[in-house]
Amino acid sequence: MSTGTLLAIIIPIVVVVALLAVGLTLFVGRRRHLRERFGPEYERTVEDADSRLAGERELRSREKRHDSLDIKPLPSSSRERYSRDWGGVQEEFVDRPEEAVHDADRLVTSLMHERGYPTEGFEQQLRDLSVEHGRTLEHYRAAHEVDALSTQHKATTEQLRGAMVHYRALFDELLSDGGGRERAPA
Repeated sequence: MSTGTLLAIIIPIVVVVALLAVGLTLFVGRRRHLRERFGPEYERTVEDADSRLAGERELRSREKRHDSLDIKPLPSSSRERYSRDWGGVQEEFVDRPEEAVHDADRLVTSLMHERGYPTEGFEQQLRDLSVEHGRTLEHYRAAHEVDALSTQHKATTEQLRGAMVHYRALFDELLSDGGGRERAPA
């Protein structure tokens, strides 16, 4: 076989292999990015989806929606007000635990709203929060579940106490502008 023929065979093979390697690297990089950004929420979403690709598509869709939101840090005066309000909710827990849990839920929702997160429904709140707060979403889910139980007066005092701890995890992260990827104000 001539050198020209060998080169005509080898060069396209090398190009195809290089393109496959670049494509695989990009694919793995995107997957790693999603895992790092969403934390435990990555696995949860992928498990709930029809396939890994469908789950990852959902997560990218969440990122796109999140990027279109006007998420902003709180001014220090608002942070101080929310901290005082949280202290009041904790004090309320001693005498009225169910009401305190409801108030904690409302306070977290109010804080989300002031930061710029839409608050139109719990499932949408979870999707929007998952982009920057995926590591604390399990706390929010658990607290919300107990809050629902308490509206039917079926939650134990220990469950209510746990709900307060769970709400506090997300509250603290939202209050401190947790997540670290918030955009600077324009």
